[in-house]
Order: sequence, then C-alpha cells, then structure tokens
Amino acid sequence: METIIIDGLAFALPVFIIAIGGIYCERSGITNLALEGLMGMGAFTGALAVVLTQNLFPAQSSIPFYTAIFFAMLGSMIYAMLHGLVCIKFKANQVISGVVMNILAIALTGFLTSQLNTVIFGKPSSKFVLGVLERFSIPGLSEIPGIGGFFKDIYPFQGIIIVIAIIAWYVLYQTRYGMRLRACGDNPHAVDAGGVDVAKIRFSAIMISGALAGLGGICFAYSISANFSSSIYVGYGYLAIAALIFGNWKIIPTLIACILFGFARSGGYMVSSVLELPSSFSDLIMTLPYILTMILLIFFSKNNNPPRALGEIYDKGKR
Repeated sequence: METIIIDGLAFALPVFIIAIGGIYCERSGITNLALEGLMGMGAFTGALAVVLTQNLFPAQSSIPFYTAIFFAMLGSMIYAMLHGLVCIKFKANQVISGVVMNILAIALTGFLTSQLNTVIFGKPSSKFVLGVLERFSIPGLSEIPGIGGFFKDIYPFQGIIIVIAIIAWYVLYQTRYGMRLRACGDNPHAVDAGGVDVAKIRFSAIMISGALAGLGGICFAYSISANFSSSIYVGYGYLAIAALIFGNWKIIPTLIACILFGFARSGGYMVSSVLELPSSFSDLIMTLPYILTMILLIFFSKNNNPPRALGEIYDKGKR
C-alpha cells in the first residue's frame, strides 16, 4: 500500500501543478491544449541548464536541481507567450494553436537535444542526463501505519509543488487579480467596461500557465527516468487537461482527480509486479489513468460548468 501512495503522489503532483496552470489559462477564457508542449519545452530548458552548469557545482549539490526548476519555468513561460500572441494578438483559433504548439515542442526539443549533444558534448544522444534526485522521509510521520506513505520517500519537488499550489489557490480565489481573471473567463465585456485590460489579464494567465507546466515537466524528467528526452512527457499534458475538466476548473477537485490518476497508475504497476506479469504489460498498465479518465468523463462531464467565455475570441469593439 505504501508503494502505491509513494509512487502515486510522485506522479499525481506534477500532473496537478500542470493542471493548475491550465485552470489559470482557461478561467481567463483562453483554451489551452498546449500544456503538453509547454511542459516539454520547460523540461528541455531546465535539463539544458543542468547539463551546461553541472560541472560548476559539487557532485551532491542541490543547486543544479533548483537551477533546473528556475529555467524550466522561465523557458516554458517564454514559449507560452507564443500561444498568447497567436490567440490574443492575432485572434487565431485557440484549439489549433494549442495542437500546433504541442507538435512543435516535441519536434523542436527532440531536434535541439540531439544537435546540442553532438555540437557541445561531442556525443550524439537524444537525452540530457540529469542524475537521480535524492528522496527524503519525514521522521515520525513516515512511520504511522496506513498513512506513513504520504511522508516517505518524498522528492524535493513535491514540497515545492504543494507550496506553489497553495499560493496559486490563494491568488485565484482570494485576490483582486484572481477575481478579475475569473471574470475575464465569464464576462470579458463587463471586465473591459470596468476599465480592466482583458488582453493583459489573459496574457498574464497564459504566462502563469506556462511557468507551472514547465515546473511539472522538469519534475517528470527527474522522477520518471532521471533524464530528459522528447518522449518522456507524451500524454501527461492531456491527462492534466482531463483532470481540470473533471475538477470543473476548480483547484481542489482537480487535485482529487490527479490523485486518482496517480494511484491508478502506481496500483497497476504494483499488480503487475505482484502477479509477475511480462514486461510488455507495463505499457498496457500505463494506459490505466487514461481509461479511468474516459470513465470519469462519461459520468461527470455532463455536469461541468466551464467558463462561459472559454474559447471565444474577445473583440473589444463588440459588446
């Protein structure tokens, strides 16, 4: 049971922070299918920063890890600006823009990884090696029967994600900026009539979405394989989108959805291990969160209440 909790949380929390980024963007009225590409670009820039600076620090230093997080969030935020420019400035179709962003990110990160490895390091490779991230346990709490798994073998990024998620919740629901952001997703014309620049609010929401997706991307790079490649994050962005839809564009219900997905994945792996199933079943088990997603969406999506202006191109001149 502890293994299910430990591995489930290590998977669920990165999906959760990516989903929060999606919530910010879509609550502002901009459809964001680009989460997959944003997390990939963030993982790439964070991993690149690590391999370029790792020789500057001692072997056991945690500085490369925090360097990776900073540049992952920065790189993904900059990449997200492209989505904002296309959707807000040029008023392009938001769904098409998101899909193109995903395709471009996979192709671009794969190409640049191979080229940079060849040119800079002289070793043709499609990966950036990050190294194993040391885990820790909380004394006392990790020994409690039943719930000890929540406090055992924790990645450092899990604490970071929890803190940022709390801040994100507070900003979205308890601040004037959050109120205006949510209003932009429901009635942008009323926001504009109140003297607030809708475009600026939406653009800032897209940049926040990019930063949080980049954070989730580099966390996956560390936890899944301790390296970056353009194939490690395929599907997780769409899983985050499914989680926020299941959570009705609200942060707490979205967390519950992410935990369900994480436990479904880790539980499947545990069943495979206990039954000593062939390794080929591992690929099948990886589909469990997506199967669960389909089932949940079938039963719950009809009760969803998305932002009323979600996906609509805002034209200031039309009221």
